[in-house]
Amino acid sequence: MTRIVVLGAGYTGMAAAIRVATRSRRSGGRVTLVNPSPRFTERLRLHQTAAGERLADHSIERVLAGTGIDFVQDTVAGLDPEARRIRLGGGRELAYDKLVYALGTVTDVSVPGVAEHAYRYDDHAGAVRLAERLRSLEEGTVVVAGGGLTGIESATELAEAYPRLRVVLLTRGRPGSMMGERARAYVMRAMDRLGIEVREAADVVKVLPAAVELAGGELIPSNATLWTTGTRGLPQAREAGFTVDGRDRIVVDDVLRSVSHPDVYAVGDAAAVSRPFGVIHGTCQSGIPTGLHAGTALADELRGRRPRAFRFGYFHQPLSLGRKDAVIQFVRPDDTPRRGYLKGRWAVFYKESVSSSPIPTFRLLKRGLVPVSLFRLTAG
Repeated sequence: MTRIVVLGAGYTGMAAAIRVATRSRRSGGRVTLVNPSPRFTERLRLHQTAAGERLADHSIERVLAGTGIDFVQDTVAGLDPEARRIRLGGGRELAYDKLVYALGTVTDVSVPGVAEHAYRYDDHAGAVRLAERLRSLEEGTVVVAGGGLTGIESATELAEAYPRLRVVLLTRGRPGSMMGERARAYVMRAMDRLGIEVREAADVVKVLPAAVELAGGELIPSNATLWTTGTRGLPQAREAGFTVDGRDRIVVDDVLRSVSHPDVYAVGDAAAVSRPFGVIHGTCQSGIPTGLHAGTALADELRGRRPRAFRFGYFHQPLSLGRKDAVIQFVRPDDTPRRGYLKGRWAVFYKESVSSSPIPTFRLLKRGLVPVSLFRLTAG
């Protein structure tokens, strides 16, 4: 019996666990999945939770039913890769033969005051706390720091849900700078329609209890500050001696195995996955394919086969602009924008189709199937 432990039950960890469990039943694989929460969190939709929308509550044990996977609800306190043991927060230890590290990332809180005074999307509870705060405000200002996809989705979602509040988006560069000019212009018109105040070249140097301070000393009053400007891996991998990059993500080879500890696979946001065009940035679009690949590679190892190299190319940048609007920027495999894009109701339909709940995908995986859309995403 080969003991396979998967750490983290997000999009990538769930995909990896179900994939390897279904493919290794006849070759002696025993899979254990560890996660601090008993519920599966749709992290891509936390901006909807912050806006007061109640999403479906999915029990991890219910999702895993029928797979033979053992679920352990606990936190990861430390790793000993030399002894192949995991120390859990409750004091228990788990031994493994193969490990899938899918603990994801957390918000980078290196800017003073972020950890103490800013709301963050590190978990479902953080989005709920922001929603509770916004519901309590009769008026006031919400500051969203970060002009990437998460920042834009959050600003538009909150502006639409709480029209009584002033929403300010702060970004060092141009909002949506990764998109093509036409798609980006549509985003700017949508934010203008929703009354969002956009401040470009805004370098936040400190978050205060009721304001944010910009370089130069300007203070912007804030009744609630949401921080979306960057992420980094958890410290456990670095502290355990894994080779990590500058953001504490485990550096992996072309099969997604740790370059320093090849009995460990790292997937999703927690992995520094290099492609010819650079290191993949963490999204569901890339995350689930890494989880599927790691699960397949592990099953191949148990059968005595040589795992194939991971292949991936980007296809699109889906961006919601509230519940009734969206824009989809189609991209080349290296994530640079193509000419084509969708907007309006067609973009809403498209985004809901490709970025909807992954639960149906997990059900297909339990039956040994993979959605056609995921084959396309891994064919770059």
